[in-house]
Amino acid sequence: MFGYFVSKQAIRAAIISEDLPLTSSNIYSEIQKDLVRPVLISSNMAHDTFVRDWVIAGEREVSAMARYLKEVRERNGAFSSFFVSQQSQLYYTGLGVLKQVNRKEPRDAWYFRVSEMKEDYEINVDPDLANKDALTIFINYRVFDYAGRYIGATGIGLTVDAVRHLIALYQERFHRTVYFVDQQGRIVLFADQTGLHPDLRTNPGVGPLVDRILEEKKGSYQFTVAGDNHILNVNYLPELKWYLFVEQNEEVALAKIRHTLYVNLAISMVVTLIAIYLTYLALGRYQSRIEEMASSDELTGLLNRYAYSILQERMLASWRRTPKPISVLLIDIDHFKSVNDRYGHLFGDRILAAVARLLREVSRNSDIAVRWGGRGIPLGSGGLRPGERAADCRKPARTDRQIASRATGGDAGDSQRRRCRIRWRADI
Repeated sequence: MFGYFVSKQAIRAAIISEDLPLTSSNIYSEIQKDLVRPVLISSNMAHDTFVRDWVIAGEREVSAMARYLKEVRERNGAFSSFFVSQQSQLYYTGLGVLKQVNRKEPRDAWYFRVSEMKEDYEINVDPDLANKDALTIFINYRVFDYAGRYIGATGIGLTVDAVRHLIALYQERFHRTVYFVDQQGRIVLFADQTGLHPDLRTNPGVGPLVDRILEEKKGSYQFTVAGDNHILNVNYLPELKWYLFVEQNEEVALAKIRHTLYVNLAISMVVTLIAIYLTYLALGRYQSRIEEMASSDELTGLLNRYAYSILQERMLASWRRTPKPISVLLIDIDHFKSVNDRYGHLFGDRILAAVARLLREVSRNSDIAVRWGGRGIPLGSGGLRPGERAADCRKPARTDRQIASRATGGDAGDSQRRRCRIRWRADI
């Protein structure tokens, strides 16, 4: 979790200081190719000597102007190209004369506005009469003769849908929301998925920042919409006289790292559960082993004196509640020291282990065999019926020679087998 919050702060700082400014610069470079270029084309048309000479000559050959406008449109891939003469008020396109503009006609208001403005050009969005009223972005450039007198307006046009498609490509390529705002704070170009009102001041979050943005013309800003933090980078484009808005939803930027966090948490949880389970198994195994080591003799596998003392207390407590006969048989191996001295302690250990193994075979489930120490092995039995004890006490004696044979494993002679007899004694 700590790593997630550190990464979150790092991503936010990177978006503000690096990603968005860099994206704005990249988009501006694309705009220079896709949108600023039409401005330069219109500027070249306004300063073309052919256009000025043709107007000064009296606009006599309409076909010459039509060929010129058609060639400009086709060579530059524009949607339309035009020239409007101040002298004749005629509107020329690549097909010839389209109409004569009239000050009283609302659709011609743009031309008379251009003729009276002080700037060299404007970018305007209007229906294109020459192309079935398709909504078009026009670059209206003022034309002057060699004496500096205004003689008309020229330029090219791009369809709004084509420009919106370009913006959609920008958004897809850079994974940002991109739109253009004019000097009045109105959105003039945007992709369909922005979901913003044309009047930027009425939009939640960014609305209160609009006047500040228009005044500063460049910078990074943050605002919140529906609980999501948005980071905005703004640049003013003097060629278009528009503001470029590049917006990033921080939650979208954090989606991948949040997904990584969830995956890491899931993996950590699985690893933790596996570790806990393995620890549980290991502890259970070690606990069983410790209990076994604490209660049994390592050599023979029989119970040790400590375990027998606990069981003896329970046996006696049970006897106090319900008195029943209790038998204790003490088994001792004769001449065991001489075996160790002659054949070594390893051989003696084998005898002890064999005796213990055979005792487990011949004893009942209710019997308790204990290694008391050295060569002594008590065998306790509780809950015997009267008359059953003597027979049980004689049972180990009957296996005397069998134990001796198994214990020696045939390595010693007959004399050794005789010397490894079991001496037993039973008492209650």
